[in-house]
Amino acid sequence: MKIRLVLACTAALGLAPLAQAQQLQPGLWEIKSTALQVNGQQLPDLQLLMGSLPPEQRKMAEQAMAKQGVAMAGNGVRMCITPQQAQTDSFPTQGTQAGCSQQITERTPQMMKFNVSCPQGKGQGQTTFLSAREFSTTINGTFLMGGQNQQGRSESQGRWLAADCSSLPTRQP
Repeated sequence: MKIRLVLACTAALGLAPLAQAQQLQPGLWEIKSTALQVNGQQLPDLQLLMGSLPPEQRKMAEQAMAKQGVAMAGNGVRMCITPQQAQTDSFPTQGTQAGCSQQITERTPQMMKFNVSCPQGKGQGQTTFLSAREFSTTINGTFLMGGQNQQGRSESQGRWLAADCSSLPTRQP
């Protein structure tokens, strides 16, 4: 159960700031968690965490991600950024569906700093845009797990894979 909550918090906090500041290329994106820490302890990557879940919990997590148009694949999760989403400052991600909100605190063409607040946590982050097809994000925050506040840190990288998103499940309203 703790792993599932960590996965949910990571997804909610980590996917929120994707299409901000620099206009990203629309299409299929892969988001890979490069470092995930809770209370200073390094956790295994997302693929290992998902693989360690009992089959029924893994299936539930995959179904929840599929409803958001997100799938486990490659070295992380894959999601689609539509042309309309790429042109806006904000677009729907798992974070907004989970009741999260985001406030941009600083923005340049190459970087964005933000605060994110979710029902089970809050944090501050920075996304660095390396190009229209690549970015990196770091988020530090606190989240509630097992009735106690935990300190978390997430580092992730995003990279554009293709213009076609047809391999992903369709996002459900």
